[in-house]
Amino acid sequence: MNRKKMLVTTRNARFQQWQSFLSNRTKRSRAGLFLIQGVRPLNVALDRDWPIEAILHRVGGGALSEWARDVTNRAGVEHIGVSTDLMAELGEKSGTVPEVIAVARTRHPRLRDVHLAAAPPLVVVFDRPTSPGNLGTLIRTADAFGADAVVVVGHGADPYDPQAVRASTGSLFALPVVTVSSVDEVLAFRDSWRGRGTDMTVVGTDETGSVVIDGHDFTTGTMLVVGNETKGMSAAWRQGCDVVVNIPIGGAASSLGAPSAGAVGLYEIARQRRQGCCRQES
Repeated sequence: MNRKKMLVTTRNARFQQWQSFLSNRTKRSRAGLFLIQGVRPLNVALDRDWPIEAILHRVGGGALSEWARDVTNRAGVEHIGVSTDLMAELGEKSGTVPEVIAVARTRHPRLRDVHLAAAPPLVVVFDRPTSPGNLGTLIRTADAFGADAVVVVGHGADPYDPQAVRASTGSLFALPVVTVSSVDEVLAFRDSWRGRGTDMTVVGTDETGSVVIDGHDFTTGTMLVVGNETKGMSAAWRQGCDVVVNIPIGGAASSLGAPSAGAVGLYEIARQRRQGCCRQES
């Protein structure tokens, strides 16, 4: 297969576009493109056949590693040599020059098209996340504990922000991450699955929840809702949840951060499903 080859050594228009993807959500959205940095995210993206537009590889600073050469060859797409100083800027890590960065296509799956497991399904919902890093971390955790999808509700962090992509360590490419505008869309999705005979409970997490987390039965289909980092769940979510659970904590902390609360909830779900039992709600 013949692939286009080019070399970028100046801040030309194409480099400026790549650079804009680091911090400008609007430009990422308009172009439908984003950058993948890091060994594991790149490997997972390629293994999952994520659509790659171009592979940027470092020119100068010594020969590329066997891994970098393999990535360039595996991609089967345009590969572009980029000078060391420019690759350092795209890599964003002080003192480290990445060997390879991918320019990839964004995907925007529709919630109604998400496939849920035949076993008790599990969907993680993040209500208006503000931090891309927190979003990426929750995506990674949801993937680790077997979630079918992550749903981002409202105008929140962008899953394709470089911080989110890096924090997900490749999990962004392993399960559907869906963005919707309102709580109603998620509840309609729940209702559609209930109409097909799948039990689905919407469970919010909040320090004021009426049920201690290990007292709720998570062995049936679950949508776990994690609130905004500073404001918690919205009023619409408090009304839309079937139950709101609390996570008992101590020490000087007033509450858990959103990714930590999500991790605790996901662990409890996995624990109960692994054991096949739990303490029932009182």
